[in-house]
Amino acid sequence: MSKLRLSLGCWDYDRTRALMDGTVVPDGIDLNYLNMPVEETFFRMLRHREFDVAEMSLSSYTVSLFKPDRPFIAIPVFPSRFFRHSCIYVNADAGIREPKDLIGKRIGTPEYQMTAPVWIRGILDEHYGVPVDSVTYVTGGEEEPGRPEKLKLDLPANIKIEQIGPTQTLSQMLLDGEIDALHTARMPSTFLTGKGKVKRLFPDFESVERDYFRKTGIFPIMHTVVIRREIYEANRWVAQSLYKAFVQAQQIAYQNLKETAALKIMHPWLLGNMEKVVEEMGDDFWAYGFENNRKTLETFLRYHHEGGLSKKLLTPEDLFAPETFEAFKI
Repeated sequence: MSKLRLSLGCWDYDRTRALMDGTVVPDGIDLNYLNMPVEETFFRMLRHREFDVAEMSLSSYTVSLFKPDRPFIAIPVFPSRFFRHSCIYVNADAGIREPKDLIGKRIGTPEYQMTAPVWIRGILDEHYGVPVDSVTYVTGGEEEPGRPEKLKLDLPANIKIEQIGPTQTLSQMLLDGEIDALHTARMPSTFLTGKGKVKRLFPDFESVERDYFRKTGIFPIMHTVVIRREIYEANRWVAQSLYKAFVQAQQIAYQNLKETAALKIMHPWLLGNMEKVVEEMGDDFWAYGFENNRKTLETFLRYHHEGGLSKKLLTPEDLFAPETFEAFKI
C-alpha cells in the first residue's frame, strides 16, 4: 500500500536528524526532508506555501491564524527554543546601562512579527518596566539590505515602526549609532567586528536567563511545525503521525546527549553541563506536547496580543490540531 508523500522544510537539528536520515519514519508517510536555514524555510512557506509541512516561526504562524483562509495548522512540536536575554544588543555610546534606559530609544528589529522580538518585548515590558509602545522600532535587513516583513501587518497606532533605507542594514546602523539597540535572533556581525562598540544589554546573560527560568518556569518557544491546512483536512491522521515521529526523533537526540562511551557532541564538558540542566529544568527540558507547554504558550500569546500582532487574545487550544492534545492508553 502506497504511503502519503509529504515534503518537510526544516533545518538540520539534532532533535530532527533521525527524521532527515530515515532512522525514524512517520506512520503512513514518505517524508522528503528539505534541509534549509530557518529564514529560507519561513520565507518560502509563508510567501508561496511550497512545502506540505514546515518548521515555522511561532509568531508568523499565529499571525496567519487571522488570515481569512488560515493556511496552516500546527502540531505541538518545537524545533527551536531559546532564552533571548542574550539577543538584546546596544550601541556602547547610547547611554543604555539597564533595561529602562531603552525607553524612548530607536530599536532595530529585522521584522516586528519575528518570534524572538515578541519574547524580548514581552519580557522587557513584564519584568523590566519597558512598555512595548515606549520605543520606536526600526525594521529591515540585519546583514543584507531589502528585507521586508514576510507578512502584512495591521498594527495599532501606538506601535511606532520605521523602515530602514534600501541600502542600509541594522547591524551597521547599530555600530554607527543610527539605532540605539537591536532585538534579533542572529548575533549581528558588528558585535564581533565592532571593537566593543556593540555590546549586549545583559553581558552575564546566562545567569540572567537561569534566574528568569527559576522565577517563571518558562523556556521560550521560538518555532513550531505546521501542516498546510488542505493536506490536514484531507488526511486528519497526519497530525498525530507526524507528532509521534518528531517525538521519537527527539528521544534519540536526548539519548545522544547522555552518551558516555564517546562524546557525540563537540563539547568537552557536555556531561557536566547536561547534569546541571536536568537538575534545574528536568529530564524533558525541551518538552514537546500541548498541556506541559500551556504556561509558555499562554505567555507568548499574551505578549503577541499586547504587541498588537493578534487581533484578539488566543488560547493554546487555538493553535494546534486537536488530534495532538492527547494519546491513547492501554
